[in-house]
Amino acid sequence: QVQLVESGGGLVQPGGSLRLSCAASVNIFSINDMGWYRQAPGKERDLVAVHNSFGRTNYADSVKGRFTISRGNAKNTVYLQMNSLEPEDTAVYYCYLRIYGQGNPAYWGQGTQVTVSS
Repeated sequence: QVQLVESGGGLVQPGGSLRLSCAASVNIFSINDMGWYRQAPGKERDLVAVHNSFGRTNYADSVKGRFTISRGNAKNTVYLQMNSLEPEDTAVYYCYLRIYGQGNPAYWGQGTQVTVSS
């Protein structure tokens, strides 16, 4: 079974930076999407950034120009560089994987807390 493990969350002041990492427990299929979602208290889980099956990246409007998603060469890792963090970025960030095949299953990490506060 594929498991995703996130790391890199923490407490940071407004304007600061964090780099989130996610690693799959096993090597994944080459045709896949990996990305990041986040969920703030009382809100639904929303897309932050996705690196899709064709190598394209998509970002939520609220993070464009501040966050950068990247993939490792092994295709089982994904990173999110977060710069110019704002209090509104405070949320639990979840790593996301969708494998194209076998029903296009989606997998989620356990989440890592990001808190932006002075």
